[in-house]
Amino acid sequence: MKTIIATVLLTLAFAVAASADSIEINAAFTKTQKMLNDKNLALTGGPGGARDDLSAFTQETLMFYGEAVGNPIHKSPAQRELMAKRAAVVTAQRALMEYIEGFVLVGVTLVKDGMAENDVIVSTVAGMVKGSVVVSQEYNKETDTAIAVIKLGMHGPKGFASAFYEKMNSDPKLKEMIKTDKKPFKADAIKLDEKYDGLIIDATEQNFRPALINRIFAAKGDILYDPAKVSQKVLVEQGCGEYTNTVDKAKAALETRGVKNPLIIKATGTVNPSDLQVTDDDAVTIYSANQKGSFMASAKVAFVLK
Repeated sequence: MKTIIATVLLTLAFAVAASADSIEINAAFTKTQKMLNDKNLALTGGPGGARDDLSAFTQETLMFYGEAVGNPIHKSPAQRELMAKRAAVVTAQRALMEYIEGFVLVGVTLVKDGMAENDVIVSTVAGMVKGSVVVSQEYNKETDTAIAVIKLGMHGPKGFASAFYEKMNSDPKLKEMIKTDKKPFKADAIKLDEKYDGLIIDATEQNFRPALINRIFAAKGDILYDPAKVSQKVLVEQGCGEYTNTVDKAKAALETRGVKNPLIIKATGTVNPSDLQVTDDDAVTIYSANQKGSFMASAKVAFVLK
């Protein structure tokens, strides 16, 4: 299961360039680092502003950390530790909220913009941040500092993206926000030598971000792949695609969706940070392959990023 709204579609495509930063915590917090290493988890971000979007999607979890120092008014060492840990959790939650507000609904509309117009977005974002789970708290007496790591799942019944997907079909405002005025791509199908049951889009040469809703357009602007048309069940359980940094990893990820022979296409551009373009010739190939394989309706799509 994987990876709107992130908002429904929140296209975790931010309006800025993609970041492949590896987020590191202070070396003094060895227990927390060991926990992350043992569970093969990477931090998505923290109060410093750095973020690792690709890790969030490949591990299907947003992982944020916060730090806090002991308060001098608390004379008891035990009280200083307890309150510093609590403050670290609040710092992590604040960083998570700021990160989520940077998500794009679709195209270039940010969550923070949509929150001013839609109560569903407000309540969903607030509820998700409040519902995040503390997975580690650690205090260092020598530095009088504490760290907390919180997590928020992307998919599944209580996942962040899933909560938006479930709202999508019931809220007219959200539907309007994610709707595109581009017409669906249509062409005369061509005969292909093989039958394909999935699609890999190589976007390694593009400034493209993983998102809760990534779309694919032909060069002339017609839309080939629109996750808003994918069934809610598929989106909730798996998301709109897989995200990796190599074609081989993309093949392996799609195998978890039952894909044996994916079509591999290189993206030639972007419409915006969350939407890709392919040549019109490649669009015909994708269209023809999907006519036989019907893989886009079940989101059997993978995106390869830088």
